[in-house]
Amino acid sequence: MSERKLFGTDGIRGKANVYPMTGEIAMRLGRAVTQYFQKISGKNKQPLIIVGKDTRLSCYMLEQAICSGICAQGGRVILTGPLPTPGIAFVTKSMRADAGIMISASHNNFDDNGIKLFDADGFKLPDEVELELEDMILNPEKMTVKTGGNLGRADRLKEVFGRYLVHTKAALESKFNLEGMRLVVDCANGAGYKVAPMIFKELGAEVFPIGVHPNGQNINNKCGSMHPEAASEEVLKFRADLGICLDGDADRIVIIDDEGEAVDGDQLIALHAKTLLEHGKLKPGDTVVGTIMSNLGLEVYIKSLGLKFHRTKVGDRYILEYMRKNGSLLGGEPSGHIIFGEHATTGDGALAALKTIECMKTYQKPLKELVKEVALFPQVLKNAVVKSKPKFETVASIKKALEEAEKRMGDKGRVVLRYSGTEPLVRVMVEGEDESLVNEICDTLVAVVSKELS
Repeated sequence: MSERKLFGTDGIRGKANVYPMTGEIAMRLGRAVTQYFQKISGKNKQPLIIVGKDTRLSCYMLEQAICSGICAQGGRVILTGPLPTPGIAFVTKSMRADAGIMISASHNNFDDNGIKLFDADGFKLPDEVELELEDMILNPEKMTVKTGGNLGRADRLKEVFGRYLVHTKAALESKFNLEGMRLVVDCANGAGYKVAPMIFKELGAEVFPIGVHPNGQNINNKCGSMHPEAASEEVLKFRADLGICLDGDADRIVIIDDEGEAVDGDQLIALHAKTLLEHGKLKPGDTVVGTIMSNLGLEVYIKSLGLKFHRTKVGDRYILEYMRKNGSLLGGEPSGHIIFGEHATTGDGALAALKTIECMKTYQKPLKELVKEVALFPQVLKNAVVKSKPKFETVASIKKALEEAEKRMGDKGRVVLRYSGTEPLVRVMVEGEDESLVNEICDTLVAVVSKELS
């Protein structure tokens, strides 16, 4: 497969108004998506494409550019305004649209932005489709020029907000409600700032919202899943049962327990596996899906339940691909992307929070007590800033350091080096039984990588 030039692990992402996150590329992408989905539909109709966004200032620029490209290529556009990424995925399928586009850089700073794409069923596009779109974006002469009555049109519909709200609320088992619960909901001044607090309020909780005053520049700024300490303080202040911290596009979550402590994402996945097994949704021998970054402790726990555990590349779309092919109902990443195959086609922070509350109500125990039985291995993850991204095995010093690290860890741990798909970084992850050895090896690898590639 050819190397991708624009798409990373989760769509296209970069500094807003700097290549490739420019209006020009966004317009070409709108054209390419329209031409592609018109081709595969086999219909003589205008493709219907849903376009949503988070709250970044640059979303205005990119939204209009994408919309212009879709109309130029003869597509119809429905603009939703700010809506979580899982909301765009759901609405795309619900409205029987041909594709969905979400403008967001997720957990990144406000001056970055990104574009994520969904097919008619609400699933992220596979690599081979992204390559085909790239080819048209970089070679616009390959796209048909539309004129006259073949041009498209756009509408802005606010009603789609309610579709996602009702759909997410329905995921909570009907025998449960949130009456009597006190919840801090931190929306990161992002895409979930309106809908997320409403979900929990309408199910009966007393909600203390923070991060719900976006101004175009404060998304993820000292709030949300990247800075859960803000919600932690509020949980203690209001004696809340949980803190729910979303990221900028609300597709992932960090949960704070009633003592103000953040719960590890892998521990949440383990808890959901146990609960789904308890409810008969999972059966012995079924597979839970993680990534190469998932903690060994999660794998050990999943197998102790009589379930299988499979690792994919980093990125929730790779988890989803495996889940679809193998009929898996649960997958996720330690970062807080948790995918419930019965209810969603992508990670969904609000949904994950509801399902976590469901676990608490099933066992009638606080979250802190529920996750105690999931013992995670000491794990260290550090970043090294790089200027280039050669294959690690082609750099002699990195290859040697990696081999030495793996030899020292033996079968008592793991070492993972990978490039970020959206930033100029190398992720260095080391885990094992000996915490001091884990830290020593991680520091050594970061130093070698930084020396060679920065």
